[in-house]
Amino acid sequence: DISETSLRVRSAVHGRQLLYFSYGNEYHAMFSGSGHSDFGPQLKSMNKQLFTIVAWDPRGYGHSIPPVRDFPPDFFERDAKDAVDLMQALKFNKFSLLGWSDGGITALIVAAKYPTLIHKLVVWGANSSITQEDLTLYNAIRDVSKWSESIRKPMEEMYGYEYFAKTCEAWVDGISQFAHNPDGNICRHLLPNIKCPTFIIHGEKDPLVPRFHPEYLHNSIQGSRLFLMPEGKHNLHLRFAEEFNKLVQDFLL
Repeated sequence: DISETSLRVRSAVHGRQLLYFSYGNEYHAMFSGSGHSDFGPQLKSMNKQLFTIVAWDPRGYGHSIPPVRDFPPDFFERDAKDAVDLMQALKFNKFSLLGWSDGGITALIVAAKYPTLIHKLVVWGANSSITQEDLTLYNAIRDVSKWSESIRKPMEEMYGYEYFAKTCEAWVDGISQFAHNPDGNICRHLLPNIKCPTFIIHGEKDPLVPRFHPEYLHNSIQGSRLFLMPEGKHNLHLRFAEEFNKLVQDFLL
């Protein structure tokens, strides 16, 4: 039978409570860069007879609160270590990763730093560096009151307006700090260390991640595959869930 589990893991993950969801039978485990609400079509529709799907909320997000989300210089490495520790606490010796947006950056770091643990890697809406163009895009979304209601409302319902607004501002400041690094480096120096089969998906209408970012990932990760989705935006896995799920399942299998 297909089982669903919603549990908190404390002692094995730096004394933090991290909420995770697990679905299906053991074949591959897929670490998601965001929580349950961001991956509904994947949790619902991907083949649970072939895959165990593990979706988690990083510290400060979703139901992994407390602590309050913060953005020290090493927050991506911190999330990467939390993710690995969580999967090992769940007794997964090897797993595949799906990472979206910031979760894609986290997944790139995991694949580079823990190569023996990773079977395959899928990322979309991810980047390995920050440019001035990116800073302009990020600052345009700093004020959540200017977001469309359809995008803003679910976040407000989950977090409350004050936490959501403050966290968005803190995220813009946190991600912007990488612009001070040489070449705006986040994890580009790690990309040559990624040895697992890697699938990069990009929506050509993504308003947050310009096309040069996935192209750089593709050129820097040996043997990687790049798929461009002409009508895809940043949340292409939701808008085109059926196509996305098939692409990912075919790649993983």
